This record gives sequence, C-alpha cells and structure tokens, in this order.
Amino acid sequence: MCRRGGLLVVPAAPALVNIQYDEKYRAALLEADLAIADSGFMVLLWKIFGEQTIARISGLSYLKRLLRGSWLRDTEVLFVVPTDSARKKAVSYLMLQGFRFGTDNFYVAPFYTDDVEDSQLAAIVDARRPAHIIIGLGGGVQEKLGAYLQKHTKYRPAIHCIGAALGFLTGDQKPIPDWAERLYLGWLLRLVRNPRLYFRRFWMAHELPGLISKYRDNVPPLLCRTKQAR
Repeated sequence: MCRRGGLLVVPAAPALVNIQYDEKYRAALLEADLAIADSGFMVLLWKIFGEQTIARISGLSYLKRLLRGSWLRDTEVLFVVPTDSARKKAVSYLMLQGFRFGTDNFYVAPFYTDDVEDSQLAAIVDARRPAHIIIGLGGGVQEKLGAYLQKHTKYRPAIHCIGAALGFLTGDQKPIPDWAERLYLGWLLRLVRNPRLYFRRFWMAHELPGLISKYRDNVPPLLCRTKQAR
C-alpha cells in the first residue's frame, strides 16, 4: 500500500491489453511504484499459462482496506471522480462512514483525450498538497492521469488508481457481492447487468490469453495502432 508517496495502479483486463498499443498507458504501468492484480480474468489465465500463482487483490478490496486505515482520517485526501453525481454519492457515503470529507475533497474530472493532461488538477494538487489522491476513473485513463500528476506536481503524493471501486461502495455502480469477488466473477455480473455497455468493453480482453501465453511475465512489443480502453 502506498502510504508515503508513489503511484499505485490496478490494471483491469480490457485496459491491460492496451499495453501493446498505447505507449503512454504502457509507460504509466511500467513506471508505477506498485501494481496489484485486480483482474480475476488475468489471474485465472496466469494459473493456466504461468508457472506461478498470482494472488488477486481487487481494487474494491484495496479501497476497503484503505478506508479502514485510521491514518486516512487525519490527513488531506483528494478524490478524482467521473461525474458530479458520483461526487455527491461519495460524499454521502463517506460521511456515513465517519469521514469528514466534503465537496472540497473531490475533483470532477473532465473528459480526457488520449494524452490525459490536466493542468488545472495539477495546480489544485500543488496548492492543497493532499497526502493521498484517490482516482476513480476508467482503466487506461486513470493510470495515465496518475503518471501525469506524478510528473507535474512539486511533491510526492500517494496516488491510488482504484477504478470503479468507489462507485461500488457508494451506489454509483451496482455493488459486487463478496462471493463474486472471491470467485473472480465481478466482471461477469457487470456484463449480465448491462450487456450493451460492457460487452464491447470486455471483448477488448479477448487478446489477453494470447499475450499471457506468448510473453508470460515479459512485456510485449509496442505495436503501431492505438486502441481506446475506456
């Protein structure tokens, strides 16, 4: 857990495929201080093709542990969320959990292009100097934003890229039950609940078995075409 600064990433399977297509996303993952295995699909594939077993730590379980830390209540925290609705739900949820976070602790992100640059956010971070920045955006975007902040701020905050995990807790996303987390089936529940939204997104992961089978723990070569992972 990044408590004293650094970038933590939690790459999901659809976005992880982009490590061979998106140079900036690839750099963000490779330069991160810590990466945890969030993707149940990736962990299952590694058990099939790899020689080692990877312990899965989902972004949801990581966030729950992060929020349980008493030290988080006594420090400055900035949450980056995708919509104003997500912000309102997060404020209400965290207040019920005993946190004294208000709207000033949240930044509603704009729609980013492939470059994912945000000088306004970087200025806010430098002015407020939060010890922790928790980014809850889509995979392939949040990692690049975290890497951007790491390079464009004047100190070293702890940056946690936790994806949809905050939304699962606040009700902005439909919750994932514990049994689905244990069985690596959170992705399947999301697909069943909203196939029109998630089928295309999860279909991007169909290249992952081939990547893991061919390259194992080596980084695949960078290819020319660019794919979106949002």
